[in-house]
Amino acid sequence: MTDANPERILFASTTQSFLEKEVSLARLRELHAAGISFEADWWRRAAELGWTSLLVPEDLGGGSVSGDGVADLALVAELAGKTVAPGPLHPVSTVIAGLVEAPENHEATIESLVSGEVVASWAVYEPGKPWSPLDAAVTATRTDTGYRIDGVKDRVEAGTQSAVLLVVARCDGAARQFLVPTDAAGVAVEPQRSVDLVKSYARVRFDGVEVGESAVVGSAEQTAELIARQSQIAQVLQCAEVVGILDTVLAFTIQWGFDRHSFGRPLVSYQALKHKYADLKIWFEACRATTRAAVAEVAARSPGADMAVSVAKSYVGERAPGMLQDCIQLHGGIGVTWEHDLHLYLRRVTLYRSMFGTPEEHNLHVYALTEQLETA
Repeated sequence: MTDANPERILFASTTQSFLEKEVSLARLRELHAAGISFEADWWRRAAELGWTSLLVPEDLGGGSVSGDGVADLALVAELAGKTVAPGPLHPVSTVIAGLVEAPENHEATIESLVSGEVVASWAVYEPGKPWSPLDAAVTATRTDTGYRIDGVKDRVEAGTQSAVLLVVARCDGAARQFLVPTDAAGVAVEPQRSVDLVKSYARVRFDGVEVGESAVVGSAEQTAELIARQSQIAQVLQCAEVVGILDTVLAFTIQWGFDRHSFGRPLVSYQALKHKYADLKIWFEACRATTRAAVAEVAARSPGADMAVSVAKSYVGERAPGMLQDCIQLHGGIGVTWEHDLHLYLRRVTLYRSMFGTPEEHNLHVYALTEQLETA
């Protein structure tokens, strides 16, 4: 996602060098073997590169490289996909996206997130429920001093590493969001297994958790818009990371076809395989195009952002896992071994297909938006 902007080119180069040096695929395997999702010191150094400040306005201590923070952040996500990097880029960015829209009482939290000293995550999913961010079963009941939160959230990324959670709860019949410290009385964080080697998730129980008035994020009237913005950021970051994954995997799959020979000829010289490589390239370009369109719409806060994001999430989510499976087949027997890197990428793509809306759910959303446009 680079362009002719010299600042963005330098930012991309610095980010890529940092990722390749600090979180290579070999390092990823080491973290998995040690049972570590990511290292806190590594994340602080990533924050120093500016990853956490891109969505934050200058008056709150942030700033983007090119003036387009969403595009810069999507660039980081795409580069992270090339090494299936660990770390809480997605959850921290999603929380920041909400807080900067309603920063009152939360300036200190924003500052700590930008510095990398604190990790936060968005507690939006609930057990047994599909992607429905406004339909919360967790409740927030008003008290004399603030609110009491009760219920269960799951699939909370980096939940065990987070110091604070942005919790979606139902309060007075409407969805609201609250910042809840994970060390508060009544909060229980339970790790969940993940198909990814280093992406960790958690189930979080809230049993009579007391928070003050200042914990609420935004007004009741703002909340739906805040959640929509956070959803869009989470979804375009996933799509951008998958584009980085596909770009990398297709490159070394095609190179494998040149390197391997059968009957004295490279594999890529066979007509049937040429067609498969061509199909993969076409699908990849479509994934990249729909993602770029979604990033641009979200950055511009366009009325069409919701549609563009769902189109991208649907297309990328549907195509990418099959493309990775094709690449495994094109590698032959070595493609299904633990020692080969292909499964590291496949795990991340498979995980992202189901998070923040499946392709089927986004298809239905696109249909609903289309009907609204037709009847307007």
